[in-house]
Amino acid sequence: MKLKSLIFLVLAESLLSACSFMEPHAMDTDLNIQHEALAKHFQDEANELQTKIVEHKKFLSQFESQRYVYGRHANDLKAHSQEVIDLYQQAVTANQDMAEMLRQADH
Repeated sequence: MKLKSLIFLVLAESLLSACSFMEPHAMDTDLNIQHEALAKHFQDEANELQTKIVEHKKFLSQFESQRYVYGRHANDLKAHSQEVIDLYQQAVTANQDMAEMLRQADH
C-alpha cells in the first residue's frame, strides 16, 4: 500500500516538475483544465480515504469495547487498525497537499 502511494506520488511529482521546466508560451491552453482535473482527482481520493478512516475508527472502537469477543487477539487487531488509520491519514495529507500544489500551479 505504501509502495503504491509512493510510486504514484513520485510520478505525479515528476509530472509537475516536467511542467515547470516548459516555457510559458509552449504550454497548452487547456493545461489549467488538466491541473484542475488532477487536483479534483487528488481531492476525491483524499475524501475517499477519509471515509475509510472513519470506517476503521469504528472497527477500532469495536475492538476496544468488545474485547471479550476477540479474546487475546484484541490487542493485535487494535494495533493493526491504528496503523491502518495512521497510514490512511498520511495518504490523505499527501493527496490534499498535491491537490493544493496543483491549484497553486494553476494560477
